[in-house]
Amino acid sequence: MDLSLAGEKRLLKLSELEDLRDDAYESSRLYKEKTKKWHDQHIRNKNFKVGDKVLLFNSRLRLFLGKLKSKWSGPFVILKTTPYGSFELDMDGSKFMVNGHRLKHYLCKEEVGIIKCIMLNPLDPKPPT
Repeated sequence: MDLSLAGEKRLLKLSELEDLRDDAYESSRLYKEKTKKWHDQHIRNKNFKVGDKVLLFNSRLRLFLGKLKSKWSGPFVILKTTPYGSFELDMDGSKFMVNGHRLKHYLCKEEVGIIKCIMLNPLDPKPPT
């Protein structure tokens, strides 16, 4: 067995392995770029103002500590906003700062309004007497 020939084969295999690894890194980088672009396009900006009522996501709620328990707590009132996306909330006199990603708008009955229903009968030309 020729040792120099075996050494050359081993170097060729190592260079092929490096090429495969470089291709894998490149495809991984491209995949991450595409998924980041898709994610950034599907982010909805939430606009909160001072005085809005919001719900707070409880991220510390574990899986089996109340499966049917809501993960949203509140409503809280926004007292102050910052330019960096954090908000100061108030509930019964306790104030604390929260990241805006953990908030969603709270719609209570007063804000939804009342819907009135009027029955129309297009087949009856005369109004009922």
